[in-house]
Amino acid sequence: MNKYLKSVGYVLLDMLVTFVSYFLILRVLTYDIGWVIEDAFTYLLIGMGVVVFLNFILGLYTGIWMYAGFWEAIRIGCSAILALFFNLFVAAISESLSVEWAIITTFFTYIIIFITRFLPRLKNSLKKYLNKKAVADGYKKVLLVGAGSTGATLIREIRNSYVSDMDPVAALDDDPNKIKRYVSGIKVVGNTREIEYFAKKLGVHEIIIAMPSADKKVVSRIIFDAQKTGCKVKTVSGIFSNSGAGVSVSDIKDVSIDDLLGREQIKVNLDDILGYIEGKTVLVTGGGGSIGSELCRQIATHNPQKLIIVDIYENNAYDIEQELIRNLPNLNLLVLIASVRDKKKIDNIFETYKPEIVFHAAAHKHVPLMETSPNEAVKNNVIGTFNVTDAAGRNGTQRFVLISTDKAVNPTNIMGATKRICEMIIQAMDKKYDTEYVAVRFGNVLGSNGSVIPLFKKQIKNGGPVTVTHKDIVRYFMTIPEAVSLVLQAGAYAKGGEIFVLNMGEPVRIYDLAENLIRLSGFEPNVDIDIKIIGLRPGEKLYEERLMEEEGLQETENKMISIGKPLEINKNLFTKIKELGKEAIEETDKMKELVSELVPTYKIDKRN
Repeated sequence: MNKYLKSVGYVLLDMLVTFVSYFLILRVLTYDIGWVIEDAFTYLLIGMGVVVFLNFILGLYTGIWMYAGFWEAIRIGCSAILALFFNLFVAAISESLSVEWAIITTFFTYIIIFITRFLPRLKNSLKKYLNKKAVADGYKKVLLVGAGSTGATLIREIRNSYVSDMDPVAALDDDPNKIKRYVSGIKVVGNTREIEYFAKKLGVHEIIIAMPSADKKVVSRIIFDAQKTGCKVKTVSGIFSNSGAGVSVSDIKDVSIDDLLGREQIKVNLDDILGYIEGKTVLVTGGGGSIGSELCRQIATHNPQKLIIVDIYENNAYDIEQELIRNLPNLNLLVLIASVRDKKKIDNIFETYKPEIVFHAAAHKHVPLMETSPNEAVKNNVIGTFNVTDAAGRNGTQRFVLISTDKAVNPTNIMGATKRICEMIIQAMDKKYDTEYVAVRFGNVLGSNGSVIPLFKKQIKNGGPVTVTHKDIVRYFMTIPEAVSLVLQAGAYAKGGEIFVLNMGEPVRIYDLAENLIRLSGFEPNVDIDIKIIGLRPGEKLYEERLMEEEGLQETENKMISIGKPLEINKNLFTKIKELGKEAIEETDKMKELVSELVPTYKIDKRN
């Protein structure tokens, strides 16, 4: 109701301004309006109607004038031009009204209308200015990196926000045509390679990177440069287009470790995923883990007929079950507590529910722990995978997707070697059954259970030191949503026997990752928080490889995903796996020798 009263108020105000203008200008021009009063009054009523009509058509009664800007001024100008044409027409047909009167009347009328419309913004700006003066201690100077439409919109939003304590003082941009010019009233003082210089010169407290569509390598470099200034570094959520539409103060976020990957996020064709999951019974082993639970979340949104989660750890299984029930109450969900090692239980699950699609994420993956408990790696990874793949084949599963790892390439540790054997099982099972078996191989997942990021965060929280095994150790990284997107896309591409490999861009040096995470936490590496080199752990490599040399590469429709050519598998593979399982259960030394026979690049570490 209040907004309608405001609109009526503006209509009455415009009519009053028009009335006063008509006669006041006549008084100034003629000094005596008595002889023209009747003629002028005839056109006054029409004139007021024309002004109100034009202002209504151009939206001058519906705007939120507290945030008035360039486009609102343009609309007022358009209304003024059309009104001028009307007044000139009146002057032409009237014996008593002149062209001079038409021009001055229109000008005076719309100057007053402009002032009335922009007064709320002036009042808002004045309030904000006085409020900032009152809280000068918390007043933060901001350097904006990116002077495009997103940056321009963000500057206006910051200035118009009551809750913001930020003041944009300058902007940087790599477009030479923008340097030394102004964006939303803020000067573009230089390019993005001058962050350190201008941050120090201007005494800024925060740096906001407003480049949501920029190349990720460029953004990563800018973040790195910005962190060196000691200022708080923030970004604008990357969900916005170049138009900058919809950007607000609430979209400013702290820089996350994901922003430092230096590559674009993986894109998948959701229609492909929906096409093969919709209406199907889908089973996810290890469904409570980091990858497994995200798989369940995304599968659940693609209309499966039934989603079955299998996990041995009841707490994780319970958490994802409750989350899915809360968010998707109509989902046909079943959660089962079971171990993939238990062949009879796995057989019973497949015989009972006949899953059409299986994602096998259950595995032991922690390299150092598997070096000290190698038989557990074999029991869980190799034997567990054999049990699930065999049950799938015998019960008519259509597609089976194994979650693998880049540690399976030329493995030097037992965990990687067991995952390589799992890939062999996939390719062998694909020849044995009608099921389409594939594996998906990717690198380290940011934020997953047991990954380096949670460890670093705990160490930083405890005051350090942050421990890195070697200064030159590098790893490929991806986010959990990326990993899951790849797995789901692989299921769509599956023809049988493939090993899908993600193009993860350039590997990341773990030491650099530690430095960046310390800076993101507001500390200076090796000043506030030490980084300690502790030496390579058992089974750990300096470099991870993406693909075995003999596999070759084949592109898919998604340029970020490649396919490794299926290998020739030993005809005695299943026999050796049964023997391997027997030795693992009996905890014999021969178990490692059998692993080495199956995976020649794996060399037994005599220290364990």
